[in-house]
Amino acid sequence: MNLTEVLLESRLVAIVRGISREAAITAGTGMTDGGIRLMEVTLNTPGAHEIIGDWRTRHEGQAYVGAGTVLNVQMAKDAVAAGAQFLVSPNVDLSVIEYAVEHGVEIWPGAMTPTEIVAAHEAGARVVKLFPMASLGLPYLREIKAPLNHIPLLATGGANLDNITDYFAAGAAAVGLGSALLPREALAAGNHEQIAACTHAFVEVARVKK
Repeated sequence: MNLTEVLLESRLVAIVRGISREAAITAGTGMTDGGIRLMEVTLNTPGAHEIIGDWRTRHEGQAYVGAGTVLNVQMAKDAVAAGAQFLVSPNVDLSVIEYAVEHGVEIWPGAMTPTEIVAAHEAGARVVKLFPMASLGLPYLREIKAPLNHIPLLATGGANLDNITDYFAAGAAAVGLGSALLPREALAAGNHEQIAACTHAFVEVARVKK
């Protein structure tokens, strides 16, 4: 399955960072029950490779599992060996993009400037993560899409249920979501039903394409 097509169709990536392996089980169950199709665990999360393996086993056929915060080729190799089906980074590292392209693994590298975005796209990234969106803001997204409307952007940072439609309206092809999908009290209580309800609300919004 072409995961870039899945991304552009579903318009959401769930990002999990800094949680325990046990909490990740709750998070994964809730998010997949809520309809999320792409789940990413950042590699600076303790036990990230084990979480990737757990999610692949538990959610095969429901969701695709990826690794985030991939900073170099060795991290990319280790993530793929652990079962990662796509890679996400906060920066543009051409060697990581080259590795992913050569091995048929989808990669969505993070970029901020027009130069970085174009360089990542020309290196083979079919979608580029615009990061950090919480700091850059929606006006920046709108401005940068004007000359670069041929490059799909995954806007990551700052999105919630109240403003996610503004992200799409400003030109985001997809949105990366973190804590907005995972209420702390739900994780602490192991309440995957609450996480599923929260996730489902985002999935429904993303389905409405204008």
